[in-house]
Amino acid sequence: MYIFDTTACSRVGCIRDNNEDMILVGDHFVRDNELETTVSFNESDRFLFALADGMGGHNCGEVASSDVVHNLQFYYNDIPTGLSISDFNESIHGWLKSMNIIIDSKGRADRQFKNMGTTLVALAFYEGNFYWLNCGDSRLYRLHEGKLIQMTTDHSLSNLMGTKEHSNIITNCIGGGCTTSYIDVVQCTNEVESGDTFMLCSDGLTDMVDDSVIENMLNQGMNAKDLSLAAEAAGGVDNISVIVCRMK
Repeated sequence: MYIFDTTACSRVGCIRDNNEDMILVGDHFVRDNELETTVSFNESDRFLFALADGMGGHNCGEVASSDVVHNLQFYYNDIPTGLSISDFNESIHGWLKSMNIIIDSKGRADRQFKNMGTTLVALAFYEGNFYWLNCGDSRLYRLHEGKLIQMTTDHSLSNLMGTKEHSNIITNCIGGGCTTSYIDVVQCTNEVESGDTFMLCSDGLTDMVDDSVIENMLNQGMNAKDLSLAAEAAGGVDNISVIVCRMK
């Protein structure tokens, strides 16, 4: 059995008027709220930690992020049993294609939703294997033996240009008028060990708080709310959403 002590927090920050982020932990959706729970699942089960950051500067980013995580939860719970790693990968890519069509169609039907978009990052468990999923620049980190390592790769202009300073210009997303949307699906079972801590977050955290500070806070046992408050204390210029899951 796999057991994770989990906290989640999603806050509007200090500047924005509304929160365009959305968190999913199993059956729990979190926005402008906090969650503390212990989740457990067996080898034959499936489970999903996910976080979506609705795109600022686009219409209804909060709708896009909510639509994506709700749709993903429904789709994920309905995936057939017995898929191979390659079949699982193909299934997630199929979901992304259909999700882009849904968001685009919503924008065509109602102009207030035109070009809305969102990022997505997730840690997924399916029948004995862990996978990470990523579309955009929200991130998944692993704290292993005291060292914090980013597992996902940002789909952003700064990463494309090889610069260290983060750019708010992303090169990939779900919706947002992106016609070449793609998603990274990586099997990472060998990188999930007892005692590890995993953190999923929007850039509202990492733009405000350095990785070295996050590493120190996680090593001290601090939770998702602590990290969110640290981002607010540093300026909180964007929405801040964080999931911290500690594997027993």
